[in-house]
Amino acid sequence: RYALFYKRLKSIDDNEGGINKFSKSYKTFGVNQFVDGGVYCKEWAPGAEAVFLTGDFNGWNPFSHPYRKMDYGKWELFIPPGQDGFSPVPHGSKLKVVIRAQNGELLYRISPWARYVVRYEGKVNYDWVHWDPPQTYIRKHRSPKKLKSLRIYESHVGIASPEGKIASYKNFTFNVLPRIKDLGYNCIQLMAVMEHAYYASFGYQVTSFFAASSRYGTPDDLKELIDVAHSMGITVLLDVVHSHASKNSEDGLNKFDGTDSCFFHSGSRGTHRIWDSRLFDYANWEVLRFLLSNLRMWIEDYGFDGFRFDGVTSMLYHNHGIGKEFSGDYNEYFGLDVDEDALCYLMLANHMINFLHPECITIAEDVSGMPALCRPVAEGGGGFDYRLAMAIPDKWIKIIKELKDEDWNMGNIVYTLTNRRHDEKYIAYAESHDQALVGDKTLAFRLMDAEMYTNMSVFTPLTPVIDRGIQLHKMIRLITHTLGGDGYLNFMGNEFGHPEWLDFPRKGNNESFHYARRQFNLTDDHLLRYKFLNEFDRDMNKLEEKFGWLASPPAFVTEKHESNKVIAFERAGLLFIFNFHPYESYVDYRVGHLNSILKYKILLDSDASEYGGHQRLNHSTEYFSEEYPHNYRPNSVMV
Repeated sequence: RYALFYKRLKSIDDNEGGINKFSKSYKTFGVNQFVDGGVYCKEWAPGAEAVFLTGDFNGWNPFSHPYRKMDYGKWELFIPPGQDGFSPVPHGSKLKVVIRAQNGELLYRISPWARYVVRYEGKVNYDWVHWDPPQTYIRKHRSPKKLKSLRIYESHVGIASPEGKIASYKNFTFNVLPRIKDLGYNCIQLMAVMEHAYYASFGYQVTSFFAASSRYGTPDDLKELIDVAHSMGITVLLDVVHSHASKNSEDGLNKFDGTDSCFFHSGSRGTHRIWDSRLFDYANWEVLRFLLSNLRMWIEDYGFDGFRFDGVTSMLYHNHGIGKEFSGDYNEYFGLDVDEDALCYLMLANHMINFLHPECITIAEDVSGMPALCRPVAEGGGGFDYRLAMAIPDKWIKIIKELKDEDWNMGNIVYTLTNRRHDEKYIAYAESHDQALVGDKTLAFRLMDAEMYTNMSVFTPLTPVIDRGIQLHKMIRLITHTLGGDGYLNFMGNEFGHPEWLDFPRKGNNESFHYARRQFNLTDDHLLRYKFLNEFDRDMNKLEEKFGWLASPPAFVTEKHESNKVIAFERAGLLFIFNFHPYESYVDYRVGHLNSILKYKILLDSDASEYGGHQRLNHSTEYFSEEYPHNYRPNSVMV
């Protein structure tokens, strides 16, 4: 694998002047303004007979501005400045690339490199709008330094408001970012930013890869959002979709030059049978140029600090992981079913990012557990910094859904939270956007269900269902945060137990926005119990910020007692003790530890009254350590 990567990289060095120049193609492809007022246009359409540019600037004459054919399926066009010295293609004007296909048909297309596309009211398809404002947004703040402890707030701009509408970049900047900062998250992962025609796709059916979604605002609005986040010390990651693309042709990449092989594999290999989308040909030189340039554009033009790569499992295997249950057998990862071209692209992408922007972070969404995916490329690894610990949320769902409280298996919980290669970093999470979508349930909704509608007021009795739900919600998130990995992720709203599910406007729900919003107002109402979960989440993050357990070596598990339902472990000099028993409390409970600490005090207590607990512990109590061996540990403390 490393040999294949090195061969591709050397070829880029020999033929393209190095990966720096190769990945800078976003500055020349598409329609780009020259300093002297002229416009330079460049496209890759290997299956085209002829290529033209048309639009408002030439009265939509489809043939007045033909491109010149170059080698390797490339086409270029230079339009000189007007007599007044100004650009012949003014800012805000509509454009189309006209392709004469091999069968003589004229195809009106949006450039794959378009920076701004808009769907106007009453229209089905998007329009390409030339974006070249006389004054663009200028960044004021530097990116934060590369984080050691990653606390990620997974976010979607469009649903980030209690109102039943598509929210804006501006709303997120001024109303949501302060909340994220207050909650103690130091990183946001922005979903659904790359332009997608179908809103309900959650941004995973991308149509324009270089365009920031216009449904939330302008490119400058997004740049301001990222800049303001940086001013707060918050790192911003983009949820990048390079695993597949929308099948749209008029406003997407599909059949851009009239063939099914432009950008994608031809035939059945080029279509994902579950997602009904197109699959990139990662062995193609121009596809590599397109995708690598895309990553670089988001970093250098917008200021993103890295990426969460979506659908990595689909990329890694020819079967795309469909119907495959990975057991961990190494034959599953190093056989002929691995798509070496896709893996090589991921290695090139991480190499390029690390070479040009070493401060950036990359995360892989891989459910298969591909070994060395998060090891450096120089070691033959995939080059990612982190991978998502995707087994953890599935385990919590299975436990809550299938087991009675007294049947919870402490050893199995610990195994799931610690079952990882410790030479690769993992992002732990109890739930993400996947669990919030319609058809599934969030942890809070699984735990409390219909009673969330009637019994979340502090004036209503604390029913057993609500009491159990609030306490387990806190405990599950804390043990996942502290034991599950080297980073932590939470989907927006889930920190306070957001009720109901997430469902975007579509025909099936009469285009309703009712479930496509986040009701942050619930935490602002001090008469509702959501505030308890919100405050616990904040203090949990603040404690990690102080002690840094995510950046510390893995936890040392001291106890996993099945009958007592107790889990205890040490990490970052702290002692974590969880009592999952549904009805037993313990007095003078001895817990072994390795630390030479002589005295312990309570720092965080899920049973505290400010978190909706019963305040059964006195926080002024001091717990003194003894040189008394317990559970094969030299010291112990009574709690």
